[in-house]
Amino acid sequence: MKAMVVSQPRPIEERPLTLVELPQPVPAAGEVLIRVEVCGVCRTDLHVAEGDLPPHLQPVAPGHEVVGTVIDVGAETGQVVKAGDRVGVAWLHETCRRCAYCTRGDENLCIAPRFTGYDVHGGYAEYLTAPADFVYALPSGVTATEVAPLLCAGIIGYRALRRSRVRSGQRLGLYGFGASAHIVIQIARYWGCEVYVATRGEKHRALATALGATWVGDAMDTPPEKLHAAILFAPAGELVPCALRALDRGGTLALAGIYMTPIPAMDYTDCLFYERTVQSVTANTRQDGRELLSLARDIPLRTHTETFPLEQANEALGKLKHDQVNGAAVLHVAV
Repeated sequence: MKAMVVSQPRPIEERPLTLVELPQPVPAAGEVLIRVEVCGVCRTDLHVAEGDLPPHLQPVAPGHEVVGTVIDVGAETGQVVKAGDRVGVAWLHETCRRCAYCTRGDENLCIAPRFTGYDVHGGYAEYLTAPADFVYALPSGVTATEVAPLLCAGIIGYRALRRSRVRSGQRLGLYGFGASAHIVIQIARYWGCEVYVATRGEKHRALATALGATWVGDAMDTPPEKLHAAILFAPAGELVPCALRALDRGGTLALAGIYMTPIPAMDYTDCLFYERTVQSVTANTRQDGRELLSLARDIPLRTHTETFPLEQANEALGKLKHDQVNGAAVLHVAV
């Protein structure tokens, strides 16, 4: 099968992904084999390609916003999914199911997780395998290209939104306006929130305005009203003090990234006093994914996408790195 793999991480400008032929995988017990149709392009893929995240599997085909069709099932899969089902595969490939975190319902904190496109080959390939009980049934009525960004940008954005503790009618700040934020703003507005967006790039600001932002400014600008909650999507530690200063008393800042540049020293009174809170976001649970996909049907969520052929994965990640993708990038894998 064709796959774009990272053998040695390096800057995306040096084209770390190469097109190779890999053996078609065979589903083990409890797994399904999926023919990949499309795969969303996530900033985590960029961190894998450039080495911001320490390498696990080498070489590895990144990609964890996968939409495809089940074409084979391994033994002991039960009736969870069957051949012919249209499914999605997300970042959380599998957990141990036994540690204290898994058994109490916090599987995103599992001590021995495996991640799609990092510990196992992901969706930058024509086929992949996944545990049957970690794939998602997908809503009808939307194209594969539209639904792919929901499988990470959407799921992580939704978890970050809940971690921000924002409530209906409150003011929410979004710092950075890429794939996740353009989904989150739709959910927040559905909940009746006012959304304030701080982001660089005129196209991103225009999209935020079109999606109903109350206020739009540059990444370092101060919103005109104090915020009840905020989410930082950009992996830029220097924005953490800015976002905290924008919070009202008792406000919460959720940090949505898996990677972030160093956070500068902060003044306690200026940034943290009055019970302002910082919450990190670590992976997701399957329940997060199920809830997000249900919301996607109810609202309904609409994603803005730019498509690329599989062979142009380097170009897609390069545009993502330089904030040139308005919405989400998606690789078309199936011919």
